[in-house]
Amino acid sequence: MTSDNLLHFAMALKATGYSFTTVTPATHARVNSRLKNAWAHNATDVFGWSRPFREDAISPQLFEAMRNAEVLVTQGEGWVSRVRASTLRGQLFLHSAYPTTASDAIFFGPDSYRFANAIAQYLSNNLAGDARVRRAVDIGCGAGPGAVIVALERPQADVFAVDINDMALRYTAVNAQLAGARVVVQHSDLLDGIAGDFDLIVANPPYLLDAQERTYRHGGGSFGEGLSLAIAGLAQTRLAPGGTLLLYTGTTIIDGTDQFLASLAPILGDSSLEWDYQEIDPDVFGEELAEPAYAEADRIAAVLLTARRTRS
Repeated sequence: MTSDNLLHFAMALKATGYSFTTVTPATHARVNSRLKNAWAHNATDVFGWSRPFREDAISPQLFEAMRNAEVLVTQGEGWVSRVRASTLRGQLFLHSAYPTTASDAIFFGPDSYRFANAIAQYLSNNLAGDARVRRAVDIGCGAGPGAVIVALERPQADVFAVDINDMALRYTAVNAQLAGARVVVQHSDLLDGIAGDFDLIVANPPYLLDAQERTYRHGGGSFGEGLSLAIAGLAQTRLAPGGTLLLYTGTTIIDGTDQFLASLAPILGDSSLEWDYQEIDPDVFGEELAEPAYAEADRIAAVLLTARRTRS
């Protein structure tokens, strides 16, 4: 699978007018379980719903592009795609096919839309001096929606996309090229090996406790908040004066107490930081509450932390 062939495939798919909004894994499983959905009938079924398909479900040109990109896998009497494609804010993003079971899977879902919308809203609301973005970074970029949105909204900025997953970096590079966004992809654990301060740090890290500790899903800590707390700590050391951290993540609520918020005060208590905390969605990944790790949890909520380093 070469990046050039993957980009060619993505361009061919985008040229068809393809559009797909990605749902939660639980919804995906329910929809695909319907008898009428056993086989794909069109490109949306193949690349959105990750259903098995026969060759006549898509055009010969798209089938050949899949073959060249090495995303075509034989399954029974047909094939399945190794990749999935979602559309967000007018752009197409390739990521891992459903189900995302591999440790290096690149996840994309409703969180990706909320994350991208939070970034776009912040940049739209801050068009003047306080939102000058010369250097920006998307930490744990995954398929790259954060980096791509920043680069498209602030084309003059140097935008970095970093991840510990080399497959994610590969897909981010293709997705950025497809969008015409200027993004530098680089392997990094948080910001290790990345020099300099940033005017904008964005992140949508894993925030669940995963029994298999898969990289794209497992946040560590007591309830999945470990990685998010580590990223929040970077606001102290890696934001330029006037710079902002936008951290979209999740939190476990136990007996009405937000576990992530309770851990933030010691990290963000420095007087050089101004911060705001919003609950974006009160109930996400409800199916996780059946897992032993969440036996005491009331719910899991999606939240947005905005932290700004005041100018010294």
